[in-house]
Amino acid sequence: MSGFVALIAQTARLGLRAGGGALIGLIFFLAVVTVIPFGVGPDQNLLARIGPAVLWIGALLASLLGLDRLFGGDREDGALDLLIVSGQPLALVVLARAIGHWLATGLPIVIAAPLLGLLLNVEPLGLAAVTLTLLAGSPALTLIGTVGAALTAGLARGGVMIAVLVLPLTVPVLIFGVSAVNGAIADPDPFTAPFLILCAFTLGAGVLGPVAGAAALRLALD
Repeated sequence: MSGFVALIAQTARLGLRAGGGALIGLIFFLAVVTVIPFGVGPDQNLLARIGPAVLWIGALLASLLGLDRLFGGDREDGALDLLIVSGQPLALVVLARAIGHWLATGLPIVIAAPLLGLLLNVEPLGLAAVTLTLLAGSPALTLIGTVGAALTAGLARGGVMIAVLVLPLTVPVLIFGVSAVNGAIADPDPFTAPFLILCAFTLGAGVLGPVAGAAALRLALD
């Protein structure tokens, strides 16, 4: 258990270093949100209507940054081989890497989302719903992305390939995340049902993601 926690801390620490994905993810998230008003115009009602979707799309794209370094460095310096021969289940290694990456990259995005939502004229209830849905759904994005990172661990330039593999799989999370926020804002629409489905996606990814990532890493090492 101590090794599992140490691996989480190491991954989060590497992500927070200069050149890690945390700061780059926040800057990218900020860039996506701030450029939208220039594209759609100054219509406050339109910005408020599309704001939750913009925040979710920005969070989704920002969460993909830095995934190519999640296992690539371990494969290059031989640390991945040492983790395998250490006897610790490879699925737990993948889960620890995913948790550490989310703490360094996903959690700052969740914290920044309500602040950036003010730029899109999202109402307070919508800001609270965006924060809650991202807190529940962003771990699923990271876990799905971790599988893509494991699949491309043996490639020299796997960053673009990760996006190609992961983006289609994250669409359901995006749909139910935005639906839950819209349900919180519009009274006739339900919030609980899409939110619970979003939580189910995260729980399912927490179970299946590490197993699929471990199998992908074994393929990459062959």
